[in-house]
Amino acid sequence: MNAERDLAPLAPSVVRALNDKLYEKRKVAALEIEKLVREFVAQNNTSQIKHVIQILSQEFALSQHPHSRKGGLIGLAACSIALGKDSGLYLKELIEPVLTCFNDADSRLRYYACEALYNIVKVARGSVLPHFNVLFDGLSKLAADPDPNVKSGSELLDRLLKDIVTESNQFDLVGFIPLLRERIYSNNQYARQFIISWILVLESVPDINLLDYLPEILDGLFQILGDNSKEIRKMCEVALGEFLKEIKKNPSSVKFAEMANILVIHCQAADDLIQLTAMCWMREFIQLAGRVMLPYSSGILTAVLPCLSYDDRKKNIKEVANVCNQSLMKLVIPEDDEMDETKQSMTLPAEPTSQESLSKTEATSSSSLDASGDSNFSNSSVFTVTSSERIQVTLNLDGIVQVLDCHLHDTSIGMMTRIAVLKWLYHLYIKTPRKMFRHTDSLFPILLRTLSDESDEVILKDLEVLAEIASSPAGQTEGHGPSDGSDVRPGPVELHIPARTSQLSSSGTKGLECSPSTPTMNSYFYKFMINLLKRFSSERKLLETRGAFIIRQLCLLLNAENIFHSMADILLREEDLKFASTMVHTLNTILLTSSELFQLRNQLKDLRTPESRNLFCCLYRSWCHNPVTTVSLCFLTQNYKHAYDLIQKFGDLEVTVDFLTEVDKLVQLIECPIFTYLRLQLLDVKNNPYLIKALYGLLMLLPQSSAFQLLSHRLQCVPNPELMQTTDSTKPSTGFKRMAASNIDYTELLQHFEKVQNKHLEARHQRAGRAEQLDRRVVL
Repeated sequence: MNAERDLAPLAPSVVRALNDKLYEKRKVAALEIEKLVREFVAQNNTSQIKHVIQILSQEFALSQHPHSRKGGLIGLAACSIALGKDSGLYLKELIEPVLTCFNDADSRLRYYACEALYNIVKVARGSVLPHFNVLFDGLSKLAADPDPNVKSGSELLDRLLKDIVTESNQFDLVGFIPLLRERIYSNNQYARQFIISWILVLESVPDINLLDYLPEILDGLFQILGDNSKEIRKMCEVALGEFLKEIKKNPSSVKFAEMANILVIHCQAADDLIQLTAMCWMREFIQLAGRVMLPYSSGILTAVLPCLSYDDRKKNIKEVANVCNQSLMKLVIPEDDEMDETKQSMTLPAEPTSQESLSKTEATSSSSLDASGDSNFSNSSVFTVTSSERIQVTLNLDGIVQVLDCHLHDTSIGMMTRIAVLKWLYHLYIKTPRKMFRHTDSLFPILLRTLSDESDEVILKDLEVLAEIASSPAGQTEGHGPSDGSDVRPGPVELHIPARTSQLSSSGTKGLECSPSTPTMNSYFYKFMINLLKRFSSERKLLETRGAFIIRQLCLLLNAENIFHSMADILLREEDLKFASTMVHTLNTILLTSSELFQLRNQLKDLRTPESRNLFCCLYRSWCHNPVTTVSLCFLTQNYKHAYDLIQKFGDLEVTVDFLTEVDKLVQLIECPIFTYLRLQLLDVKNNPYLIKALYGLLMLLPQSSAFQLLSHRLQCVPNPELMQTTDSTKPSTGFKRMAASNIDYTELLQHFEKVQNKHLEARHQRAGRAEQLDRRVVL
């Protein structure tokens, strides 16, 4: 190469020195270049200045020879020093070749590039800010450099650049954010540390409002929070903490909606620190943004609900999740039931479908977020909120119900989560009953299956939901009642209300719809009773272990008379006679022993009103499935003569061990406080002869057992045994007068009893025949 011709105005000696392998000679050449450029500056000879920079760049800094590249770097730094404040005019030409050397394979060359750029930036100061992105990009790569000298040099340059940004008010944050968003997803620890340090610096500058662009970098910050380095995690915690403080100070300017789904995703993180931090942010967002967060409720619930069942190892996360859940629930108001989704003047975006989310994800960069499967959000699907109080928000009830339904179907979730789901359903039925009844047919089967849960607390909450469904006035709205169409998701225990074209009989018994308290029930009440009995029938263990508990709680939540009236009505049509007998026995035990049924027992005790007499007739017809319970019902209602008549019929029945066991239990019940009035009536032998006869009838049925001795001793206490004869028919007793006034056809009831018992006898014979045939097949 002809140095004198090609590299003028640089002297040949300068060119040789720049190519020398010794640093000292290159330094001497740089001083000569500095002197030369100063002369050009004094002459205002810009063309020569540009030519010198171009030579140093093209012929030296970008040369294939390493020593030439080193000479070019020190020469460019000398040019910058010579230019002084005018270096800003040539920064692009000065910086680009130096940055190219940042990628050099030689670590010494990379170090010299850092040194050169440091001198260039130190001279230019604020003039380098238009080139900040390329400087930041180069530094972010050197931050992860394996050579400690290079890393040390880059740190000096980094500190200088931070000082310049801090003291300047001309930093282009808008232009910088895309680069920051890209670099924040680096997996290198040193690069992450570099990124966090810059975020902390930018946060500390009063004139730079990084909070406006937080949605762009929040996901990356949470990913860095999961770094293996404790130091980096601590730095990231500090950065996130500063952002959260700023959010609390200026909530009106925060873009809550754009960050909601980011938090939803990280609230489900496997890393405890990420999950706890995201959950704390979610708590603050819900409390600060209020109803702006409602459109994201399904995603929030997807993240929060599983945390409610965490054990003490994740106690902090559980507590924060509980606050999030409670706060979110309070955002649902009765007005949400009245809003028309199609007539909102301003609404937040609806949750996109999975296809929409996919298309938006493909359109964004690799750092874009996709929502979880339950919430179906994407980072690009939200809109900026400037004031939560001016936004009219529509509750996305469909999404919420879908999440709650999925959690109920998931058998692996914990008890506290199931309770929270049921509390949500109950809350929604209270606040938005009209909209919720659109989902009742799909929710009904899983709510019934939840009655088999192992936890009493879960069953109690489940019963509250079912009771609200059965009693809500919204359930009577036309079109929301139990559907018999194909659009209802069929369940294994689901039945629909049968057509009730006629009353049970013409004897005065009336159906459920005629009960005085029926107006508080709706069309789902009868469906609930049918399905509950169906579940008891298909799951006998549930009936044995929880049947009484469930029915007693329902009697507290709903009208006890309606419950017994409807169940008796349904059992009258029951084809499984064995189940009908067992169920009647269970209901009778509850009726006679439960404190929740005190009022109903008093209503039946006297049969003074038409309603109580109709209830007695309805119960009696179903109670006939079990002879002993029928007698106990007569004792409860003081129908002693009819009880005596029934016991007379027992001689025609098949007396089994189970039958005698039930008689034994009835004797035990007679000794309980519930029948105190009956025992006191034994003192009035004259007016209660059939009571004494009925008790003696039971005594004659019993074998010589403890129950026999108990009842025998009780009857021995009856005064004046010689008066135990039937009162003369011309002087009717008060008991006769009461029964006559009741207008109950006891003859017809007795016939019904015989008819039902004949069915049971026939059914037993059929079962015995089938068992015998099966035994024969086994023998053959």
